[in-house]
Amino acid sequence: MKTVAVIDYGMSNLRSVSKALEYVAGNDWRVIVSDETETILSADKIIFPGQGAIGNCMNLLKKTGVATAIEQALSNDKPFLGICLGLQTLLTNSEENDGTIGFNRVAGTVRNFAKSLNLDDSERFKIPHMGWNQVKQTQNHPLWNNIPDNSRFYFVHSYHVEPTNNNVIVGTTSYGNFDFVSVIAQDNVFAVQFHPEKSQNAGLTLLNNFLDW
Repeated sequence: MKTVAVIDYGMSNLRSVSKALEYVAGNDWRVIVSDETETILSADKIIFPGQGAIGNCMNLLKKTGVATAIEQALSNDKPFLGICLGLQTLLTNSEENDGTIGFNRVAGTVRNFAKSLNLDDSERFKIPHMGWNQVKQTQNHPLWNNIPDNSRFYFVHSYHVEPTNNNVIVGTTSYGNFDFVSVIAQDNVFAVQFHPEKSQNAGLTLLNNFLDW
């Protein structure tokens, strides 16, 4: 039986992710939630969900040794899905927590959302950006299969990614008059700012596409 590992570093609520995966996987896949390097690296596919502050996240990943497993997983050819903070940690650095170094799998910076909005938008649009919003598909990708363009997904975040290379951008979202990158893809990596496990049919379809990828 094929396996998909959901990375557990002691900070993220993984129940909704694992349950959504089990729902779409059926009998073909075994879903494993683990913080063990060997288990993570032996899986056929890997999912890294994250939430909270990136500084605490990176510190915990290093303290538990999970950071090493993620670095090795990113360097091989296995499909890797990053969710929310799991996307932001893939970039070079973040403005959060007075500056935090990421995995540098994708060159770029994680920016403060409030600073990216102009004053008018800051008054009218709340930070964190929370709730349902559309995702514009800017490139074709297997994980977009059977998901209509401009489908709505569920977001909760105060920072957004700004990759150096626009070629890695496969999805964008508008908040007020500000367009931000909500999905990136590079080689074996696909990462999203939203929560597919909380995004009903579109999110479940994306998770199913990941298992098929």
